[in-house]
Amino acid sequence: MVDLDQLAGRFARFVDTTRARAPLYARLSAPISTDPQLLALLHHAPETQQLPVLLFAAVHDLLLDSDQRDGDRLRRHYPNLTDRPDAGDPFPAFRDFCLDHADQLAGLLATRHTQTNEVGRCAQFVPALGLLAAEVGSLAMVDVGTSAGLNLALTHYRYDYAPGGVVDGSAGSPVTVVLPCATRGEPPIPAGMPPVIRAVGLDANPIDVGDVDAVRWLEACVWPDQADRFRRLVDAVEVARAAGVDVRAGDAVDRVAMVIEEVAAVAHPVVVTSWALNYLPGPRRLDFVAQLDRLGRTGDLSWIVAESPQQTPELPVPATPDEAITVLSVVRWRGGRRSARRLATTHPHGYWLSWST
Repeated sequence: MVDLDQLAGRFARFVDTTRARAPLYARLSAPISTDPQLLALLHHAPETQQLPVLLFAAVHDLLLDSDQRDGDRLRRHYPNLTDRPDAGDPFPAFRDFCLDHADQLAGLLATRHTQTNEVGRCAQFVPALGLLAAEVGSLAMVDVGTSAGLNLALTHYRYDYAPGGVVDGSAGSPVTVVLPCATRGEPPIPAGMPPVIRAVGLDANPIDVGDVDAVRWLEACVWPDQADRFRRLVDAVEVARAAGVDVRAGDAVDRVAMVIEEVAAVAHPVVVTSWALNYLPGPRRLDFVAQLDRLGRTGDLSWIVAESPQQTPELPVPATPDEAITVLSVVRWRGGRRSARRLATTHPHGYWLSWST
């Protein structure tokens, strides 16, 4: 078990690492670090999950639950839950809410882990998919680490590239999900939406967009100061429900070949990974690459990679192992031979794209 002093240190460090991106959580972390009762709540979580973000997500989940009607005192401090956030000290309300809901929080902390499905990353994929479509025609996408499968609906979103123009697939969607992306260099923004005619997602623990509780947890993992990310996640779930995304449960290494072979019967298969392979240990990443190499020896295949080389040094992409930034690359297998091309560096949530080729 992680002792209280260690947990206190994690919250103290969280203040410095999140002050710019999540000021609400930074303001809460400092007093939590000196509060044994709140720190002890994390002992309900598995040891590897005893992290500040898990406690914050569990509280956020209860605040998002419409059945919890006693959280208004705390909700008014959350920028994604009110139009005019209270600028006062949020800690007294946070502490009281945690202690009043200790049993519910214990259940969430014991059974949940933080998850993301950052739909903004689709803005990086569209230029890469456009390049591949210009080469091979229609595409069939396999999104590995798909979570709720929101990236599978990428052809239903609107992309505003500045500069670069608009690529809009939102006609007919129940809501318009707008993904802004500042560009540097000269990314090949396609004139129209790339022809992705089949999209399948694979995840070890997928989220069903029809499961209200599971979707609420996904929303709860978004930091409340990032209200734009929260809003577009809510809207993207609505679009994904209408589009009927195809999400499969399965291990990234053991099941990927089966899904690739299935979609290859429809169009050129394109595997997509974005901040997913960092969750695999190094040897399993090598196994993943070996699976793609095996398939690529007998049929043409492409792989769009958006990962941090620092966290995934085993991947066959043009990068230096110490690069902590997201590097966007495309790996091709053509005629049984593998080649790789570095395309860009990107913001991890897709807010900007710096094209390098």
